[in-house]
Amino acid sequence: MTGDPQDTPRPRKWGDLLPRIASGAAMVCVGLLLIWAGGHWFRIGAALIAAGMVWELSHMVAPGQRGLAWQVGGIAFAALALALYLPPAVALPLLLVPSMAGIALIPQRRTIFISFTAMILLAAFGMVKIRDDLGFGWLLWLVAVVVATDVLGYFAGRLIGGPRFWPKVSPKKTWSGTAAGWVGAAIVGLIFGAWSGAGPALVGVSIAVSMASQMGDMAESGVKRRVGVKDSSSLIPGHGGLMDRFDGMLGGALFLLLAGPVVGFPPGLG
Repeated sequence: MTGDPQDTPRPRKWGDLLPRIASGAAMVCVGLLLIWAGGHWFRIGAALIAAGMVWELSHMVAPGQRGLAWQVGGIAFAALALALYLPPAVALPLLLVPSMAGIALIPQRRTIFISFTAMILLAAFGMVKIRDDLGFGWLLWLVAVVVATDVLGYFAGRLIGGPRFWPKVSPKKTWSGTAAGWVGAAIVGLIFGAWSGAGPALVGVSIAVSMASQMGDMAESGVKRRVGVKDSSSLIPGHGGLMDRFDGMLGGALFLLLAGPVVGFPPGLG
């Protein structure tokens, strides 16, 4: 007997909302504690997260080789943990060691692995330097911009919908969600600009960081589509893996690391 098509179960629009909220709240609590603690706690936490992302990346580009994933993840952790305790000029070569190791160890899709691994370690290094050199407040601002971009983009995309942003890479992303992310970043910039004394100049920087975080999201979506997986892993209920959750932070932190010295970040405080 053929059932009525109207009775066929359909994916729920908000079916992933509760697990996303629960997992997101847990990550926010742990993240804020690590950022507040700073020092050794934040450095080791950043190194573990970066190593986990490299571990996931290895699984995606070389599936089925668990030993290899643990090997390159371990190299990433050791290189970053050591680099964080050395002067930057000495640390920079260490940040590229895992990528160079990937040239010899990764059997396929090496370009994806070496480029993303370098970005992961540089972004993690940059976030630790923001916490060490500028303090808790400025790293909190960066996290708030990326979270506001993600959260407002998620809800605006689901509620408003409209034209797709880049359907071939990420079918669910919409222009409404993308623009809502910029608005959220601008609001964060206004609040932190008033708090820090940086003023309205921080709004432009915040929107640029928001755009960079969205580019990080798109880049990771492109990798997943290229290798044929839905999520980078299943470590985080409702979110997928570490790369799925921190891809925006990767883009935002890397952009700030590269563009910050050019624009004189933090603005208005030089």
